[in-house]
Parts: sequence; structure tokens; C-alpha cells
Amino acid sequence: MSKRKASKYKLDRRMGENIWGRPKSSVNRRAYGPGQHGQRRKSKLSDYGIQLRAKQKLKGYYGDVTEKQFKRTYQEATKIKGDTGQNLIGLLERRLDMVVYRAKFAPTIFAARQIVSHGHIRVNGVKCNIASRRINIGDVISLGDKAKEMALVIEAQALPEREVPDYISPDGTDKVSYVRVPTLDEVPYPVQMEPNLVVEFYSR
Repeated sequence: MSKRKASKYKLDRRMGENIWGRPKSSVNRRAYGPGQHGQRRKSKLSDYGIQLRAKQKLKGYYGDVTEKQFKRTYQEATKIKGDTGQNLIGLLERRLDMVVYRAKFAPTIFAARQIVSHGHIRVNGVKCNIASRRINIGDVISLGDKAKEMALVIEAQALPEREVPDYISPDGTDKVSYVRVPTLDEVPYPVQMEPNLVVEFYSR
């Protein structure tokens, strides 16, 4: 499992955007980079820098998956017929931890990954603790009995800043079905994501 060793909100400040749309993000108060040189005037980015930034932002949004795992997902996307950028987003949105996050079973993607790894999630009635598992259309994702009473889950379901997207169909408060693979326009990103720049980065 990928583990973030630094504060996740430092990524927000490095990017200069509240990439998860959380009210407590430090970028809401300090819209400049972290560290003693964070307030220096930003220099103009090269094409490579713009592409790298887009890749780091997208990778960070999905819980800071490892570079190896992210690149492997990109390589899978290139083998699927159609637009590679759209395919990449579709594959990332099919991760189990992301479906748990979208279903509002967890307040953050990091909490979603923890809930999965601790065995609190069922896929088609079977316990699964692999956060990167690829969910298929028609799969049913539900909370385990203990998870239904967890404060973390109750907090997530009450969050006002997020809604369950149309490609995930709720069945009560503890079960959802994965309806379809979304397009980029359907994914409720709080900030603009540019998978086309990620494709350009890896295809250099």
C-alpha cells in the first residue's frame, strides 16, 4: 500500500490549489508553496514542468499512488481503444479505494484506502482489502458490519461538500453499485485535471 510520508496538504500548497476540495486545506489560508522559499515569485514553467505538474496533481489526487503503479495504469490506458487521457481517468476511477471515497464511505481518499486495507469493505459480498482492485460495471460495494458504526464513516456521509456521482448508484446508506465507467467531464474534481498533459508527459 502507498503511504504518504509528508502532510497531504503540502501537496495542495505546492500546486497552489485545494485539489481535494477540503475546507481545512491550508491553501485556503496560505496560497503559496510550503517552506522558507514558498513566497518567492514563481518562475514561468517549461512545457516539461507543466506536464510534470499535471501528472503530480492527478497522481496526488488519487491518494499519491506510487509512480510505478501510476505509470502501469497509464500503460494499460494506452492499450484500450479510444482517447488515452479518458481511458486513464476511467481506470483510476475504477480503483476500489476511489469507489469507496466516491460513495461517501470515507471523508478522504486516504481514509478510504485505510478502510479497505483494514477489511471493512465487501465487493459483491466478499471481503476485499486490496485498495487498487479494479471494480467492474455491476459490482456491488458495501460496508462491513463494524464499518457501519464507525465515526469516520458517519462523518463522511454527512459531508456537505461532496455528492455521490451519477455513475455510482446508492442502495441505502451502506451499499452502492458501480453503474458505468465515467468520462472526464463526469468526474467531480474540485480543480481542473488535465490528463492530456499526463499523456504528453509519458509519451515524450
